[in-house]
Amino acid sequence: MAQLDSKKIAPQPNNSNELHRGLEERHITLMSLGAAIGVGLFLGSATAIKMAGPGILLAYAVSGMVMFFIMRALGEMAIEKPVAGSFSKYARDYLGPLAGFITGWNYWFLWVVTCMAEITAVGVYMGYWYPDVPAWIWALAALVIMTTVNFLAVKAYGELEFWFALIKIVAILSMIVIGVLMIAFGIGNGGIATGISNLWENGGFFPNGAKGLLLSLQMVMFAYLGIELIGVTAGEVKNPEKSLSRAIDSVFWRILIFYVGALFVIMSIYPWTEIGTQGSPFVLTFEKVGIPAAAGIINFVVLTAALSSCNSGIFSTGRMLFNLAEHGEAPSSYQTLTRNGVPGKAIIASAGVLLIGVLLNYLVPAKVFTWVTSIATFGAIWTWAVILLSQIRYRKSLNPQQQQGLKYKVPLFPFTSYISLAFLAGVIVVMGFSADTRIALIVGPLWLLSLTVVYYAKGFHRKNA
Repeated sequence: MAQLDSKKIAPQPNNSNELHRGLEERHITLMSLGAAIGVGLFLGSATAIKMAGPGILLAYAVSGMVMFFIMRALGEMAIEKPVAGSFSKYARDYLGPLAGFITGWNYWFLWVVTCMAEITAVGVYMGYWYPDVPAWIWALAALVIMTTVNFLAVKAYGELEFWFALIKIVAILSMIVIGVLMIAFGIGNGGIATGISNLWENGGFFPNGAKGLLLSLQMVMFAYLGIELIGVTAGEVKNPEKSLSRAIDSVFWRILIFYVGALFVIMSIYPWTEIGTQGSPFVLTFEKVGIPAAAGIINFVVLTAALSSCNSGIFSTGRMLFNLAEHGEAPSSYQTLTRNGVPGKAIIASAGVLLIGVLLNYLVPAKVFTWVTSIATFGAIWTWAVILLSQIRYRKSLNPQQQQGLKYKVPLFPFTSYISLAFLAGVIVVMGFSADTRIALIVGPLWLLSLTVVYYAKGFHRKNA
């Protein structure tokens, strides 16, 4: 592990002491995909399908469109002001210091919780090969390895994440292609085309009605968590205007293809009522076309998916602590950079808190995944709402000429921004109707309230007055 350099960032930026701009366009595009295509698709989608049936396709499509507007809102600000901390900084500038403080710490918290879900998934996947080894041991190993990886120079980190993400993207696309061949030509199914009748033959397209569709939204939105990571990379991107705009526009369509495309194929081939009861549909699909060791191959892919998402999470939590320390709202030591130009002490601090996830895997392995995903979704919705509110205030702060000169705009502003806010509020309301996700409506508000208390108790309001 790199030796920590004792030299700290000065309050006034100094180019020699700033985060290194070593990430290229291909890095941030794949990093965002890597963060978003994780357990939400491979482990969480089965839960969502049980709630909504084939109608889950509509939930992913509508939610994906809302995420597109949120990302455009983030891009509008990030291209004009590419800074580390991103939406925490924008919240501070346009909604006030308290909003910036809460958003920064909340984003750190949600990624810590998300990483707990990812290392939990690692324990589940490793159980395929080593069923007698307790899951918490694998969770701990994953945490140690990913923390070590985050001490690499940012360009090397980006390169590793690029290949991590590429593995699962290739696997998903291969599954989609093979699935389409099964549906249309019966390849792997004795030459009998399966067609797509399974989408409506087992209780209809919405077998559990509107209630099932609405209850699935928590897991659907959790699946999209991570797309906003592009904003966190803004301070380390070589060419922000070109790279961020292309990455934002392309990531949305790719995510939509991977989620909606993959689930369309899976639910066309297999009755939705059987998904998850006979093993992973990804494994079953590859086995049908005679690929040997399909289960082992796919298990490796989903393992790298979880590690990739956790890797991105540790990256983002470290950068957010770095930004908070710059504003005096986290210990000043978190501004310390390693010789590779990464915020080493901030990364170590985040990894230390992640040990709670290892403990939960030891104490309540059956409940931990549902708990942490619902809490992470609450935190993500706060972040996305703050992005939208900041962008609305940002746009209002510009005169007509400046608005015309924006390089990257939210389509159909302000209607799309307000519609997206209403959708996010609706998801929060829906989470209260399920016993499994209701815990998020207790833990989430208590966390936000505790941050507000700390803000005033520590006198941060006086510093920012």
